[in-house]
Amino acid sequence: MTKEEFLDLLNTIQDNKCETQTIELKAAESGCPKRLYDTLSSFSNQDEGGVILFGVDESNNYNECGVYDPQDIQKKINEQCLQMNPVVRPLMTVVEKNRKWFVSAEIPGMDITERPCYYLGRGRLKGSYVRVGDSDEPMTEYEVYSYEAFRKKYQDDVRAVPRASFAVLDKKLLDSYIGLLKSEKPNLSSLPDEMIYELMSIRRKEEITLSAVMLFCRYPQAFFPQLCITAVVLPGKTIGEVGPSGERFSDNQKLEGNIPEMLERAIAFVRKNMRTKTIINPDTGKREDRQDYPVTAIREAILNALVHRDYSLHTEGMPIQILMYPDRIEIKNPGGIYGRLRIDQLGKMQPDTRNPVLVNALEVMSIAENRYSGIPTIRREMAEAGLKEPIFEADRGTFSVTLYKELQAESTGKGLTDREELLLRFLNVPRSRQEIAEFFGIGTISYVMQAYVTPLLEKGLIKMTIPEKPRSHKQRFVRI
Repeated sequence: MTKEEFLDLLNTIQDNKCETQTIELKAAESGCPKRLYDTLSSFSNQDEGGVILFGVDESNNYNECGVYDPQDIQKKINEQCLQMNPVVRPLMTVVEKNRKWFVSAEIPGMDITERPCYYLGRGRLKGSYVRVGDSDEPMTEYEVYSYEAFRKKYQDDVRAVPRASFAVLDKKLLDSYIGLLKSEKPNLSSLPDEMIYELMSIRRKEEITLSAVMLFCRYPQAFFPQLCITAVVLPGKTIGEVGPSGERFSDNQKLEGNIPEMLERAIAFVRKNMRTKTIINPDTGKREDRQDYPVTAIREAILNALVHRDYSLHTEGMPIQILMYPDRIEIKNPGGIYGRLRIDQLGKMQPDTRNPVLVNALEVMSIAENRYSGIPTIRREMAEAGLKEPIFEADRGTFSVTLYKELQAESTGKGLTDREELLLRFLNVPRSRQEIAEFFGIGTISYVMQAYVTPLLEKGLIKMTIPEKPRSHKQRFVRI
């Protein structure tokens, strides 16, 4: 960080009067804080890293108090960094302002294969932290496990189900699958079924696998009661609101069966609870029936949840959720984004696959394409229906898709919506992600980026001030 950037950061803090996802403030007027490990861990465990700035007292209206000794504090900061695993290597900057000294420690985000970064004094499970807004929160056991699962390439979709045997599998379903394999894969066509069971992970070391149970057993919930879908229709726009008669749900079902059956039953549930209205097509003048949501988009969202959910021991007690509100539908599954993919890369880059055996089997059964086309299909179907852009979110081990009934905002005649026009005017000077979110009065920065900033970037109407580092906390966006 240059001196000018440091002074700009100090000014920004005085303007905003808050910490952020990537900025932590410490007074350090009387000595170095003794507990930095939670922030060192949380910043190291996010892609963009973060900056710890010493010399600003958050508790005293963000007073620029300065640090007690710029040389000693750097030594003390580094001592705490050496107590982390992996060791944190901060980039430290010292700046003088109004005869006071300030120190910043830039903490780089670690590669996903090295996470979680944790404090050795508390161990991996208790010493790993994640940044949530301006707070450092202890990682859950599942969050710690998810990094290990990716690093060591655990295949939870083919873990053994000790109680299961071939007797619980539907022979017709299994035989049909083996027949498809032999017809589509010449190298398997001459092999005996017993060998194919092993090669295709239906059985491993004489034990039936989870993917075999979820695909070919008529009632997998006998082994995994919560590997199902809970589907509810809510009368209000938030959970907890009740209807006119005090009802909490208009419809409430637990959808069970194998994956193909759950997919069809979930689509049927949504169809039943969607409204169908008759409109006049302005191009043809004919009456047409239009449902609240495109069924193809619904199918892809539910299928993605079933295929890409986490099937580990940590989440087998968590069902997939379908929540139908008056204005939207939310589909949530256990297991955040897997691997290196970021939320803004969904549908644009080939992702790592959490459940490769399950995905491959569903492709053979012509249920899934395995071409990473689910997210683009959802976006396309919503756009063709004239509906708002779908929202994709990953939050501490849960992935959710939100589809809105609301029509896309009208264009201003320049190919832009009213909000895009407003944002363009706001970006006559460079603005941060936080400033843009505050401009719209929206608390979720990822939503603002996805709904408003990214479309303008793709249209070439705005640009990043640091294009070579798109995730930088110093990143600003400005009109071209």
